[in-house]
Amino acid sequence: MKPLPVTAYTLSNALGTGRAASLQGLREARSGLRPLPAGQAPVDTWVGAVEGLDAVRLPAELARYDCRNNRLAQLTLEADNFADTVREAIARYGAERIGLFMGTSTAGIAETERAYTEASDPEHLPERFDYHASHDLYSLTDFSRRYLGLRGPALTVSTACSSSAKVFAVARRHIDAGLIDAAVVGGVDSLCLTTLYGFGSLELVSSEPCRPWDARRKGISIGEAGGYALLEPQADSRVSLLGYGESSDAHHMSSPHPEGAGAAEAMRQALSRAGLAGDSVDYMNLHGTATPANDAAEDAAVISVLGERTACSSTKGATGHTLGAAGITEALFCVLALEEGFLPPTIHSEQPDPALRARIVRETTPQPLRVAMTNSLGFGGSNATLVFGRST
Repeated sequence: MKPLPVTAYTLSNALGTGRAASLQGLREARSGLRPLPAGQAPVDTWVGAVEGLDAVRLPAELARYDCRNNRLAQLTLEADNFADTVREAIARYGAERIGLFMGTSTAGIAETERAYTEASDPEHLPERFDYHASHDLYSLTDFSRRYLGLRGPALTVSTACSSSAKVFAVARRHIDAGLIDAAVVGGVDSLCLTTLYGFGSLELVSSEPCRPWDARRKGISIGEAGGYALLEPQADSRVSLLGYGESSDAHHMSSPHPEGAGAAEAMRQALSRAGLAGDSVDYMNLHGTATPANDAAEDAAVISVLGERTACSSTKGATGHTLGAAGITEALFCVLALEEGFLPPTIHSEQPDPALRARIVRETTPQPLRVAMTNSLGFGGSNATLVFGRST
């Protein structure tokens, strides 16, 4: 496929808001994970929270969309002058010719949780509660569309942890079909009790900061994040999307294929679309959740497609697993790595697992990069892989 330039981007996560905060955090091998305060949930774990959300105020005309998820969206949109950059693009292409494709999984569930705590009985939620503007999966997309002033095709992808990686593929297809001239892609997922209870009941959360690819890994640390990117096929940029791949394990509702078959298929598709061989990849951003089964399955997939020489890391030790926002977050980490020339570290991973063979980078390493790949392997086996390249 033709390279799709990434002309602007922004992100917020536990490392901070804006590109500079993520870049500094990764370079310093700093983790944004903190212990979950006692009493907030019946789970002993660490989380990656974004600071400053309580102070965010939505515009009066969009007040009905107020919820933690949309506050995180607005905080992210205003970082790095991203919203203004999109409005400049509207002047070039027209509001109808820019698509908006967003990924999320938890969306505004936290607002529904709050409504139930305020309800006098479960059948009569507070009058202020607006399900469609907060909890509904389209709420994030609708809020972002109105906030930016876009009027082109818009949709939400919700395929668990691969959601905001798949939006890049959706954008590429809409552009190729001639429906739009440019696209804004992104993803936002915010912390809520539902995911803490849910993953806790599955015994998938760690009682300490997550340790991807470590022999002592115990499970995930849940985080929240937001990210947006502007894709313009006719523009120049230092980094472009070169290829994408999508697959489904069709194996189990909550466990990956033990041999990583679906992940490997997505990786091969992405390389094929990019016109590249596996040995062309300089850096692999692993999905790397730090659960025993997921890391083992992904390791098998990476070895089968890329071999043992490609530098690999999981950045979830820095941000936590940001669920529906993991795809955009880690895609933009790849863009940062390509632009700045470094290998991000696998934080908290100290004791190599002898059963895993991928070449894991445990310290920030300066290195010029030409091609970076990222995996997003969703709950239930919905997989997506993206390949990005730096122009000469």
